[in-house]
Amino acid sequence: MPPVQSPADAVDPSIFRAYDVRGVVGKTLTAQVARLLGQSIGTLMREKGLNEIVVGRDGRLSGPELAGALSDGLREAGIDVIDVGAVPTPVVYFAAYRFNTGSGVAVTGSHNPPDYNGFKIVVGGETLSEGAIQDLYQRIASGALEAGGQGGLRHVDVVPDYIERIISDVQAERRMKVVVDCGNGIPGALAPQVIEGIGCEVVPLYCEVDGTFPNHHPDPSDPHNLEDLIHAVRQTGADLGIAFDGDGDRLGVVTKQGEIIYPDRLLMLFARDVLSRQPGATIIYDVKCTGHLKGQVLEAGGSPLMWRTGHSLIKAKMRETQAELAGEMSGHFFFKERWYGFDDGIYAGARLLEILAGDIEGRTPEEIFATCPKGVSTPELKIELNEGEHYRFIEKFKEKATFGDATLTTIDGVRADWPDGWGLVRASNTTPVLVLRFDADNAAALKRIQQAFREQLFLVDPGLKLPF
Repeated sequence: MPPVQSPADAVDPSIFRAYDVRGVVGKTLTAQVARLLGQSIGTLMREKGLNEIVVGRDGRLSGPELAGALSDGLREAGIDVIDVGAVPTPVVYFAAYRFNTGSGVAVTGSHNPPDYNGFKIVVGGETLSEGAIQDLYQRIASGALEAGGQGGLRHVDVVPDYIERIISDVQAERRMKVVVDCGNGIPGALAPQVIEGIGCEVVPLYCEVDGTFPNHHPDPSDPHNLEDLIHAVRQTGADLGIAFDGDGDRLGVVTKQGEIIYPDRLLMLFARDVLSRQPGATIIYDVKCTGHLKGQVLEAGGSPLMWRTGHSLIKAKMRETQAELAGEMSGHFFFKERWYGFDDGIYAGARLLEILAGDIEGRTPEEIFATCPKGVSTPELKIELNEGEHYRFIEKFKEKATFGDATLTTIDGVRADWPDGWGLVRASNTTPVLVLRFDADNAAALKRIQQAFREQLFLVDPGLKLPF
């Protein structure tokens, strides 16, 4: 007789990542895996005395099947499911507040290729990461799952409430013309209505939801994906272009002139705005952001705090420090002031337009962005290594590297700050790569900092192929 396959055999541990669960549909991610994951989450919830959860999904083709299987598993564990259908990830978070469940799962592959999907998980108000995600796997592997329950299921359309909640509070004082590029991701279903609702004219670009992403990949952190948006802004004479990622929790911005306004500079604007109403508030940013942010936050009367990269890690730090605002270089923005503290690209886009349209001096967006200092910087540079090797490399680098009089930050990789710029090397938590970024006041300083990192990287591995 063939051996009976235990649930653990059916689940690949590598899909349990640092901030979420993610895999390739039909290979590492199947309906069976989704069902077991639902049971595991449900078991954890039962232990915490929680009995209701929101489930939503992005526009990927595999979404309905995986969300259905996940819900089956949750109900099997005795949990009641509120299914909010195909919505951006922030709408799942919003629904968890709206229905007071404190728990939600967004079935999303975010900005991964079309054959990926995954799960972003919130239980009892806490976004699961690292150890808590490994714990879900351990429950499946050991078969410690609640079963035989009969949780309820109801379908709710929460989108009108979400749109109404934003447009009742955020207003653009003058009518700006904005190109909105949704990259055929799920934000296309409602982002244009939000931007119109706050008082702007919308020129939609790729707003039809299509899980094959026929035009360009929905990832605004890659400049290549913003080319069509830049072109559309020029063609239509719009004031601004904004773009969202596949599940709507990240924002990209381009100007009339075709300049990409990177998230760390957007965060300066958001910080000034929030601090004008909340003086002294803590503003959090990740280790990949410009060194100019600290000075800008201090100047605006705030308390700057650099933290580790990762949406779940940032949210946990916000709760701990009672921060009013946070942002990441990847385009995640977290507003506690006037909102709920979760990352929401659509809401961040609305808040940006409110700031630009309400400028009391009547400046153009370009003139306003020009007040946010920028240096010479590299995009994220990546060095591919074997699975697990990138973490070991960083440990060795921490031991060996010396950067003279630089200020070192080692909460997430190694960041060295000099008065005129900085460099960073860290291990990605989503793929086996080293991520590097450099940012300086001028090209000469950038070159000097890159050379300093080059020497220290070669001390650990002389054979490393560097992308700079």
